[in-house]
Amino acid sequence: MTKEQKNQEIADLVEVLGNSPVFYLANAESLNAQATGALRRECFKQNVQMRVVKNSLLKKALERIDGKDYSPLYSALKGNTAVLTSEVANVPARLIKEFRKKNQDKPVFKAAFIQEDCYVGEDLLDTLVALKSKEELVGDIIALLQSPAKNVVSALQGNAGHKVAGIVKALGER
Repeated sequence: MTKEQKNQEIADLVEVLGNSPVFYLANAESLNAQATGALRRECFKQNVQMRVVKNSLLKKALERIDGKDYSPLYSALKGNTAVLTSEVANVPARLIKEFRKKNQDKPVFKAAFIQEDCYVGEDLLDTLVALKSKEELVGDIIALLQSPAKNVVSALQGNAGHKVAGIVKALGER
């Protein structure tokens, strides 16, 4: 790889990672060609971009991104590294966990950067899988807000509803 190609690769990584609120680092080194192809197809289906990079170029790209501290991730930059970028924080973690069920615990989770926080180490994968996306959290909040209203509506539609409706009608006539 020439110096110009390396500089172009670093610039591409700076653009991709600087604009991505979520990215994961994984080691897919021991996967055969068929398994790697299956992993790439699964990434495509779930709107996750996968890119295998050189650690030295990745580190230089992370150092060039202004306003964010990626230094906790540097310890994970050993061996083969695949960068998985996504808009949703838990999708790459779920993808890795599901894929590992069929492929003898491969790929190996190395680290993740999610909304200004760094997560380093295999032991954090289950924690990242359990994270809820913004859409899931909004759905939970809406369900919680709707619950009291649903109880009132169901009470009004039941036997008590006829009594309440009668009382309201009588008050309305006076």
